[in-house]
Amino acid sequence: METVTTRTGHAVMRVVVLLLMMCLIPRAGTASGLSLLAPDDIALVVNTRNPHSKTLALYYMQKRFVPWRNLITIDTVEGESCSRQEYEKNIAMPVMAAIRGLEARGQKIRCILLVYGIPLKIRQTGPYPEDSNRLLELKREKRQLMEDRKQARSSKKSQGEVAKITEKIRKVQLQINNLTRRNTRASVDSELSLVMAGMYPLAGWIPNPLFQAYGNDSASGIRPEDVIMVSRIDGPDPATVRRIIDDSITTERTGLSGIAYFDARWKEPKGKKRLSGYALYDAAIHHAADLVAKSSLMQVVIDNTPKLFQPGQCPHAAIYCGWYSLARYVDAFQWQRGAVGYHIASAECSTLKKRGSKVWCKRMLEKGVTATLGPVFEPYVQAFPFPDMFFATLIYTGASVAEAYWSSLPYTSWQMVLIADPLYRPFARRTSRGFR
Repeated sequence: METVTTRTGHAVMRVVVLLLMMCLIPRAGTASGLSLLAPDDIALVVNTRNPHSKTLALYYMQKRFVPWRNLITIDTVEGESCSRQEYEKNIAMPVMAAIRGLEARGQKIRCILLVYGIPLKIRQTGPYPEDSNRLLELKREKRQLMEDRKQARSSKKSQGEVAKITEKIRKVQLQINNLTRRNTRASVDSELSLVMAGMYPLAGWIPNPLFQAYGNDSASGIRPEDVIMVSRIDGPDPATVRRIIDDSITTERTGLSGIAYFDARWKEPKGKKRLSGYALYDAAIHHAADLVAKSSLMQVVIDNTPKLFQPGQCPHAAIYCGWYSLARYVDAFQWQRGAVGYHIASAECSTLKKRGSKVWCKRMLEKGVTATLGPVFEPYVQAFPFPDMFFATLIYTGASVAEAYWSSLPYTSWQMVLIADPLYRPFARRTSRGFR
């Protein structure tokens, strides 16, 4: 897993502190996007080519009282990956049309739930044949602009004029990147969150307007109300999907209980040292452990050495967050019903079906986790949800897993996937009763 320096993390601690000071569940319709999901807010997407997809969706809708009109059927490939063309034609377009139809009847969809049988990831693809002429035009335009800038500099024109040409070059290059599909592989889930957002750059990531640290900053031009939260109920087999649904509903009745395990790699940093990359996320794991401990909801165990928890070391695991054993799940946990597992490493959600794979998302689901998350490709460390924000939102506001995930996720149109019942609120009952 790679890392690049990011400034977003420096606002995280302030946001978490404010969240804890409020200790209230935000009202629906806030600009931040964090609000209580209701069954009416969710549209389920099923694949007609998979015999289990619709059956599992109907099971969920019956259990969660989701209106039948909120079921969207698509016809797409059954594999775990698809091309960009397949995504646009057979996933994005029918989903967008269906949501528009629901909105025309006064139904506001705030969350899309992908049900077993929908591809996980969009492969890297080259330019479409129909774009070849446009690409040639753009490349000629870029060469001319580069020559214009060179002449402007040699003739000592004002910096303002040179800057204008540079900005034109940047915009042309962005169009070239979009048409060549450079760096455009992504998770289906993350891309689908912007299905109603109109045109946006496909290369790289987009700052997530629902991320709490951004507030109302819409530098990408995409507004919070343009983003639809996306989750999926998926796994190695249909039985796992049914278990996720049943465990979520059962756990909500009493609240999630057990032990919270946090596996950092280094000791907690002291002072106000500016952190980035790995160090920032390691500190966030420490902070998450502190926040869970202060809630007094469960015992907290934290390890601050490079070695991961070892087999048998984590009985009664209700929460886990740690890193970094790449595609090598460590069977350290005896998972409680309703457990939430979060492992930070590259491509740990690259497959949920491949036999013999030891990626963490797949293995945690097989072993009994109810909610988990991970990337389908290399995400860079700063693309992961911040652990302290994620767990603080779950515990101190009683929010659902989907709301906690989307409010702590820095980027969209990228690599991350949430596997969970989006309505699952593991601490709702305990939050409503207050804390000791």
